[in-house]
Amino acid sequence: MSVTTVPSVTTALTTPKTLIPAPQRNHDTRGDDNAWTRLIEAVRESGQYTTRSEAERVTRIVLSALGGHVIGDERVDLARALPEEAARVVASQIPATRRLTAAEFVDSVAARIEGATPATARWDVSSVLSVLPPLVGDDLITRILAQLPAGYALLFGRVDLSPASQSSVS
Repeated sequence: MSVTTVPSVTTALTTPKTLIPAPQRNHDTRGDDNAWTRLIEAVRESGQYTTRSEAERVTRIVLSALGGHVIGDERVDLARALPEEAARVVASQIPATRRLTAAEFVDSVAARIEGATPATARWDVSSVLSVLPPLVGDDLITRILAQLPAGYALLFGRVDLSPASQSSVS
């Protein structure tokens, strides 16, 4: 006597079949209440800030400045990859009307921080931006750097491999 197995109609109707896989995110921090705290602690450690509030203030200022210069899909993807609080800071910025060089970007941050010099502002910018690659993924950082003028890679803790400007050497 042979036994024939018939698939259950209930199983076939209730088991979802995914035809197109959902894109995988390297680091999904949106639902993680501690993600903002971990970001601030990473900035605090990177910048050697003495207090959490100082690290948080610098983080907000730098992300605010960055939010105006990252546009399009990269801005959307950056906001999605960041902790919710950081995403709001980035996404709430009006896109800049003029692209700033890396040095001008640092100067713009210096203008937002009381008592900052270009050197201290560069430290602050690098302290925040250098913690982003492990958080949001190297691919996204590469895409962001592709839309920014040369010189930003160093601020993100990367070697700047852009070609040197052509100058006549006699």
